Amino acid sequence: MKRICLLLCGLVLVGVCSPTALPAQDTKVHKIMEAKLKASQSLLAGIATEDFAKITLSAEKLIQLTRSEEWAIIKTPRYTMHSDDFRRTAEVIIQKAKAKSIDGVTLTYFEMTMSCVRCHRYVREVRDARAPELRTNTVVMH
Repeated sequence: MKRICLLLCGLVLVGVCSPTALPAQDTKVHKIMEAKLKASQSLLAGIATEDFAKITLSAEKLIQLTRSEEWAIIKTPRYTMHSDDFRRTAEVIIQKAKAKSIDGVTLTYFEMTMSCVRCHRYVREVRDARAPELRTNTVVMH
């Protein structure tokens, strides 16, 4: 059951953190999302194998990415809140890994995944509001 939960969380994270989840208009954003996906996959592998060193290194990499200039793709208070939430959960993952709490790491990983989902949804909303022609779910009637 635990492995199924980890697999489902991983699949959600892969879909959410995929570079195609955001428009590939900016290669810097594309590269940082690829790095985020790679670190997230490494983190999930660490969880699956209970490799606390790998978990810690992966979470540290995610925190490092949040501090890069390319990370801040939208300059709004709400985006900052989402980014801070993501960083906070990565920091808690490190704390749980140091305490050798695999359940704590796993639950916080899920929380981090949810922060990704919320942020990516917000970025899409902002993008769609700024450029209605980019909406894929819009039906145009003449």
